[in-house]
Amino acid sequence: MRLNPFNPGSIQVGRGGGGGFPGGGGGQLGCGAIVIALIGALVFGIDPGQMLGSLQGSGVQQQAGPGSTYGTGESAAEICDDNAYATEACNALASLNETWQPLFTQAGVQFQQPTLWFYPGNTSSGCGNASSDAGPFYCPADQGIYIDTSFYDTMAQQMGAEGDFARYYVMAHEYGHHVQTLTGISAAIRQAQQQRPQQANQLQVLMELQADCYAGVWAGRNRKLIEPGDFEEGMTAASAIGDDTLMRNAGRQVNPESFTHGSSQQRMQALRLGLESGDDTQCDRIVEAG
Repeated sequence: MRLNPFNPGSIQVGRGGGGGFPGGGGGQLGCGAIVIALIGALVFGIDPGQMLGSLQGSGVQQQAGPGSTYGTGESAAEICDDNAYATEACNALASLNETWQPLFTQAGVQFQQPTLWFYPGNTSSGCGNASSDAGPFYCPADQGIYIDTSFYDTMAQQMGAEGDFARYYVMAHEYGHHVQTLTGISAAIRQAQQQRPQQANQLQVLMELQADCYAGVWAGRNRKLIEPGDFEEGMTAASAIGDDTLMRNAGRQVNPESFTHGSSQQRMQALRLGLESGDDTQCDRIVEAG
């Protein structure tokens, strides 16, 4: 995928993952309100008005803007030029910001950029301590995307998921969780999980699949930059990190009730839906189907 080089003054990056800064507020984008209502009404029988009302004014305001760096005092260019994977991730971050910000503006919803944190081995975040063994993750508490770039070697060597588009898919998926945080979908699902813990995994799968779909939306809206083989790389990556595939590869019995991200087939379908439609509202169908 031929992404343009990032502008160091337009992104927020850090090294070491120090917990960042306070996260941003709520709102709905596209059919976000419908999604939240359906989660409450269809899955749990909760009054949608009560759930929507609980999201009004949620969150705190982000305190830094584009061009900010954190952790070591290095410039964004220095952090992003650390290795080829880091440069790719920064290019993807800039492209994701450029793709999603207009959609929020059109919807009349305040947009907040996430911060991309690069860390080796272990890190602390607004969501607690984490090891790179867990893979890339998004923390809604500090609106940070956390990546140990060595994970990309693991993807290629142990999962057979290689190629730049496979790596961009990972970034775009984590960014999808940022979109869910800004729209209030993440908060609604967390609330529902607390109220019905026996269905927590089911709801988590819906949220992960929607993030896959949002990753596809980003790619679909940048279709002119897609190169031959990119689609196949994305599908291979989505399949490789499906819960059923990971369980089989680990020698475990496949148990759908313990899924937290979705099966390989579900993840490929979600990514394809977003990519082919380029429409974020189509991703709401995933939650509606649940």
